[in-house]
Amino acid sequence: MVQILTNLYYLILILLGIPSGILLANLCKDEIKNWRGRMFLVSALFLILIIKLSFISIERYLYKIPTIITLFFVIIMCLTINWKSCN
Repeated sequence: MVQILTNLYYLILILLGIPSGILLANLCKDEIKNWRGRMFLVSALFLILIIKLSFISIERYLYKIPTIITLFFVIIMCLTINWKSCN
């Protein structure tokens, strides 16, 4: 039961990247024009980092899953900001 709640918490945390990205896109319209390319670069780098982290054993790095979830959150948030700013 604890594992199910933990996975649900992680899913909710990842999905909260969408409203966070929309909020930031509405608040920072001028800055997004200058940072659009950099946000794509950050998203690509974090995706590469997620792939590298997936090969590390959980005994060696105990915070592997929370780190991957956090990186997914940032990726979704950056992509949402870019998507919202184009509309």
